[in-house]
Amino acid sequence: MLTEETRQHSFPSLSQMTYLNSAAEGIPPLEVHAALDQYFRDKQLGMDGREHHAAQYESVKALTAQLYGLSRDEIGICSCTSEAYNLASLALQLQPGDEVVINELDFPAGATPWLQPSSPATVRVWRACAGALHVEDLIPLLSSKTRLVTLSLVSFFNGYTVSLPPVVEAIRHHSNALLAVDVTQALGRLPLDLAGVDLVVSSTHKWILASHGGGLVGVPSAHAKEWTVPAGGWFNLQDPFGPDRFERAQSKEGAASFGVGMPNYPAIYAIRAGLEYILHVGVENIYAATEPLVQTCLDTLRRLPVEMLTPANASANQLAGIIAFRHPAMDTIQRHLHSQNIHVMAQAGRMRVAIHGYNTQADIERFLSALTGALRHVATA
Repeated sequence: MLTEETRQHSFPSLSQMTYLNSAAEGIPPLEVHAALDQYFRDKQLGMDGREHHAAQYESVKALTAQLYGLSRDEIGICSCTSEAYNLASLALQLQPGDEVVINELDFPAGATPWLQPSSPATVRVWRACAGALHVEDLIPLLSSKTRLVTLSLVSFFNGYTVSLPPVVEAIRHHSNALLAVDVTQALGRLPLDLAGVDLVVSSTHKWILASHGGGLVGVPSAHAKEWTVPAGGWFNLQDPFGPDRFERAQSKEGAASFGVGMPNYPAIYAIRAGLEYILHVGVENIYAATEPLVQTCLDTLRRLPVEMLTPANASANQLAGIIAFRHPAMDTIQRHLHSQNIHVMAQAGRMRVAIHGYNTQADIERFLSALTGALRHVATA
């Protein structure tokens, strides 16, 4: 990552392929492999290993806090963003007449808990225009009934990156709603400024280069009571083994209430190593090194016969490495790319390119050359 020497050292598998799919699955560095080996060694200690597990858990909280701009006590860990949002829906205890605002560019995890028949809230949809979300379209959806606005900082669909300050200002001016932000497609890839956000969530198997099985939750202490999950469990409870444990259950407040059971310690070890790796390289350095790669890719794609899904006026510094487009022959194009060991996401006629710090100019050139050849082939077939 960032130099050929460190890339070869930490990501040997990348010497065999052009990988542009970190928005789906990040390639973990060998440092994560070593962390998983350490978990196994610690697990072999039996109960004595739990002290080591707990230390890793606290390290993940501290590292996440550093990236979120919060304190360690404002961080909780669950199994994934889907679990985090479902637990958040329990915490809100919505009532008939309450309203939740979702949007067209969001991942299902952040939108669907409020669409379930069991949710009594009315859902309002913030519609996208030309692949972007505009604050002027959000404002009419806000009222005294709005309890929650939920969005992804970076859209998994087309890479659109929300400017948070105007969103926060609109919510505060036109409602008393809470703001939940999924930073899965941003964490580890671009510097974060989450001022004004009331709930932060992220998965762990994409840009931070760790493993599946983690959900990183941030709850500012000012909103701890509003985001306290009334779920059964034990790890999330104030005194789960106390003398009155069969008479009442009291959750810890805020972020701690999202960890309802035994932590997924193998994932914790991997997450700790992934976060340490990202912080060692430097998110700002990753962002700076990849910006010209994104711009090169974006400029070329806009000249090709494809339908761009990434907003037309977006530049590289407004994206987090994700570019998306459509073509009627996408399946054929995908097979052509895969035959050359070029890995991108292709789904439902849409192709998504995701550029991380371990990518190089050669990766981009190889992809664009192969894509151009595939488009020429399908045009003459």
